[in-house]
Amino acid sequence: MLQEILLNSKNYLDFFFEHLDLAQTEKILKVFQECRGTLFFTGVGKSGYIAKKVAVTFTSTGTRALFLSPTDALHGDIGIVDAGDVFVIYSKSGESEEALNLIPYLRNKGITIVGITSNPKSRLSKACDFFIELPLKKELCPFDLVPTTSTTIQLIFGDILAVALMKAKNFTQDDYALNHPAGAIGKKIVLKVRDLMLKETDIPLCFPEDKLKDILVELSNKKCGCVLVVDHQHVLKGIFTDGDLRRALQAMGTELFDTEISQIMSKEPRWIAPDVLAYEAVRAMEADQKHPITVLAVLDEMHRVLGLIKMHDIVQSGI
Repeated sequence: MLQEILLNSKNYLDFFFEHLDLAQTEKILKVFQECRGTLFFTGVGKSGYIAKKVAVTFTSTGTRALFLSPTDALHGDIGIVDAGDVFVIYSKSGESEEALNLIPYLRNKGITIVGITSNPKSRLSKACDFFIELPLKKELCPFDLVPTTSTTIQLIFGDILAVALMKAKNFTQDDYALNHPAGAIGKKIVLKVRDLMLKETDIPLCFPEDKLKDILVELSNKKCGCVLVVDHQHVLKGIFTDGDLRRALQAMGTELFDTEISQIMSKEPRWIAPDVLAYEAVRAMEADQKHPITVLAVLDEMHRVLGLIKMHDIVQSGI
């Protein structure tokens, strides 16, 4: 049963992509590009939910957009719509009375009206300044009634236009970050290693000539699971971890404690630069799936230690 439904869904979506009028889509995109005001989206029922989501997508990607309920619009909210705005009406049938009733009042305000429907012979398609048909073969619902395929293609079409506008406006990742200062998305593309790394006296450090017994307090108190081994110019020479300690104890026993750290440290520790995104630090830590790590030394261009970044702190930041 599931395989049949999946195949039907693919076939219906293929029908949409194969029959969508690209030239007309370009015209709609141009209307959106030339809008000097706000893109207003509306719809009734399931189409309304899609219109609301599409409006949010446009807003988050650099285009001023709002969802306006047709009922609320007819009871005063149409007052926020003005000449220079574009009003986009989603309707599968193109016969939703609430949406159609808006059109005369929008025309009185000089608003450009765009209709998006799957019925090219509908009243909506004839009443709008611009119209596009979203080709619909059949709803996924076995009765061809429940809005399933129709809402999917409505959403896809809206997302396509939003992404096209992003590209046309050269909307950058930094622009996106400015619109998403909170939450995991914003943090992932804003927070850098330098924002989360341990600094100065919080960094567990020792010198190559130090003996293990002398650095155990540093290893324990800093609670990082490691000590960075540096020379007297703070250039990184190696790293000694809890894992190194366990392995060395098994191999050498108690004589280990009088051994210089340079003899038992890992001499090629992984590291990262301070201006790299913290999200990239996670990927670096997990790059070797067989030997993932939880800390990275943070170095400047001279390989001097600036900090230490821990997986725990990155996770705690909400990324």
